[in-house]
Amino acid sequence: MNDKEKRHIFDNPRNVKRVIHIIYAVCALVFASEFFIDRHVDHPWEILFGFYGLFGFVAFVVLVLAAKEMRKALMRKEDYYDE
Repeated sequence: MNDKEKRHIFDNPRNVKRVIHIIYAVCALVFASEFFIDRHVDHPWEILFGFYGLFGFVAFVVLVLAAKEMRKALMRKEDYYDE
């Protein structure tokens, strides 16, 4: 890399690994907090341990898969605006 180019904080792979480890730690803390938080549930399935984490993960996967399918329908050629 040239000295004149500005380096970003995530250009260093070690910093990327640190951020990933921090995200893992935060997820583990939030997941473990279910032992200490008294939840008032509206639906019976909310009683399951880790329900909100599982629900969020499944919702995220569904959104990503839906976006992949939408991309196929909405994608245009690279020179779409040049024509």
